[in-house]
Amino acid sequence: MPASEFDTGTRLAMLCKALGNPARLVIVRFLQAQRGERSCGAIVEQLPLAQSTVSRHLRVLREAGWVEARVERPRVRYRLRSGALEEFKQLAASL
Repeated sequence: MPASEFDTGTRLAMLCKALGNPARLVIVRFLQAQRGERSCGAIVEQLPLAQSTVSRHLRVLREAGWVEARVERPRVRYRLRSGALEEFKQLAASL
């Protein structure tokens, strides 16, 4: 297997793993529908989870490249990373 195929598979697995939790899937869907930045508090309102739990899910999504964060003291504003969904679709289509 060429290295580029392995890298593609690794990236797709990382994106899929991040979506492997229903809460993170809801967060991605919510941010996609908003088409803009939202605070953690606005995201918490969409889920039956504590703010600290949602923050941990957002960290996983950031690390995987689904979400971007911008500090706006005292809040952090989150949005779906531009191109993340397209990247996922392209990688999944290569299966």
